[in-house]
Amino acid sequence: MNVEDFGNDTPVPDSLHDFQSQRDALLQRLLSLGDFRPGSISATRGRCGKPACPCHQPGHGPHWRLTYKRHGKSVSESLPNEAAQRKAEREIAACREFQQLSHQLLDADLAICRQCPAVAGEASREPLKKRPARSRTKSRSKSDAS
Repeated sequence: MNVEDFGNDTPVPDSLHDFQSQRDALLQRLLSLGDFRPGSISATRGRCGKPACPCHQPGHGPHWRLTYKRHGKSVSESLPNEAAQRKAEREIAACREFQQLSHQLLDADLAICRQCPAVAGEASREPLKKRPARSRTKSRSKSDAS
């Protein structure tokens, strides 16, 4: 297990108990994230063709947009004011932290699974497939079939 597997600021556990404690701490951090959403914020500047329109005046714009993917399609939302922009920035940061924590949680669980011994006689969730039984009747030869 490398230091990179658990993030730069997290010590690398070496025992099963340490890995379980690591997993519990990651789960607590996940629970404390609050609202989050994916995406990125970008500025757009649009100008119309009317010279007297306010969009041609200095200090007009930019317009902030939140863009993200939903069911394979790009979605773009307008952020009407600075409060909406700050809220979206916090939610995007929380989403990135969620993604980072979930990768670390997966690494911790993989380490736990590697260290937990398989228990003899443990019931499997899926039954083993059996080969079909061979037929007990003899097949007829081609000369007998006529």
